[in-house]
Amino acid sequence: MRSVRARAALGATLVVAVALIAAGLAVLAVLRGNLTDRAGLEAEVAAREAAGQLALGVAYAELELGDEETHPVQVTDGSGRVVAVSKDLEAISGTGSSRVAPAPPGPAPGDDDDDDDDDDGGDPARGEVSSDQPHFTNGTATVDGEEADYRFATVEATTKQDVTLTVHAGAPLAAEQEAVDTVRNAMLTGLPVMLLVVAGVTWLVTRRALRPVEGIRRELAAITASEDLGRRVPEPDSRDEIARLARTTNETLTVLEGSVDRQRRFVADASHELRSPIASLRTQLEVGAAHPELLDVPGAVADTVRLQVLAADLLLLARLDAGERPGRTAVDLGALVREETSQRAADRVPPEVSVEGAGPLEVTGSRGQLARVVGNLLDNAERHAERSVGLSVRAERGDVLVEVTDDGAGVPEAERERVFERFVRLDDARSRDDGGAGLGLAIARDVASRHGGTLTVGTAPGGGARFTLRLPGRSGTERERTADG
Repeated sequence: MRSVRARAALGATLVVAVALIAAGLAVLAVLRGNLTDRAGLEAEVAAREAAGQLALGVAYAELELGDEETHPVQVTDGSGRVVAVSKDLEAISGTGSSRVAPAPPGPAPGDDDDDDDDDDGGDPARGEVSSDQPHFTNGTATVDGEEADYRFATVEATTKQDVTLTVHAGAPLAAEQEAVDTVRNAMLTGLPVMLLVVAGVTWLVTRRALRPVEGIRRELAAITASEDLGRRVPEPDSRDEIARLARTTNETLTVLEGSVDRQRRFVADASHELRSPIASLRTQLEVGAAHPELLDVPGAVADTVRLQVLAADLLLLARLDAGERPGRTAVDLGALVREETSQRAADRVPPEVSVEGAGPLEVTGSRGQLARVVGNLLDNAERHAERSVGLSVRAERGDVLVEVTDDGAGVPEAERERVFERFVRLDDARSRDDGGAGLGLAIARDVASRHGGTLTVGTAPGGGARFTLRLPGRSGTERERTADG
């Protein structure tokens, strides 16, 4: 069963079926209990009426047992001997004795000894009916040839002669059985109809609720077939989970479209950047092959180096885009900065380095990638500086800051985010050889982000650009763990 509608309808039907069956059984039990209690009350009334007559001294043969057809009565003495039964009682069960014929007569409760009474000089003792709760049982009785089920009530009575008698009186259970059968049949008839209604309503409601989902599915299938990421799935007007799903899907499509567009631009820009040095190198080699004396070896080497650098940048960007995680080694940024600047003595504008703090300024990450960030920032500053480049490292609120400044023209405020995009150069008037491929700052920001840090650009005190690299410092706990390891 692969349809959500079918599963929902089946699940709702099963739940309702279980609930209705449980409720029906409970109703039947309550109804049967109430009707049984009612029959027991009728039986108790009949039994106490007969017991009252016995307590008053009415003879067995003169007992008035009410409606004997609906309330059969059986009276037994202390030894279980049947002393009286109601008229037309032919068989009985559930009272402790199945006899329906009275035993040979003994002293009747009304046979008083006048001499004894006179000798006593007072009224004879009065009988009484037990006030204890009656005992109830279920059984059968045959009255005038018809057998039926009865609820029997048992009470005790004491005659004037101090004889204890037990009175069993019954009330028919036919009404209880008929009512229970009627309710049960109604439930058995109505249950399937109710379940069909529940299943149908659930199917229709689920179908209507899932209609937007089907629209989303069709649109996604069309997007997949056409590869047009500019399309969007329909968003319903409701504020339910389906509407949120549609909005989330459209947001995902927007992000995916942007990612694909960036990838396409990246491939196009990379191809464009590679074409120039490759064409130049090919031209020089072809000229050298035809005229060896005209071969520009330094130019060929420069183009080869440029290709090598560009290929390395593209490879690093590809690894970063693939989600490569940086290492977890301790890196002293102060030592790293000194090492990087010591190799730049021959730069056009050697940087002025300032490292604040006596202890190590450690962060956690990849030393090679962080060195690449510092190098790219220094290359960018040197490219735009006029007379000076500054580089400082310091600790601030648990972070380590690296700032690179220059005294050039700076970065316009409107372009301060765009400079970190790939293959973007604000100095378009410069030649590609002088301006680079426009990947250095993009690589620097990606590496900073992978290390849990940030890279921003602002205005230097001298009016040029100030690039600030902020990385989370290495905590004392991490240093202790490394030392212990």
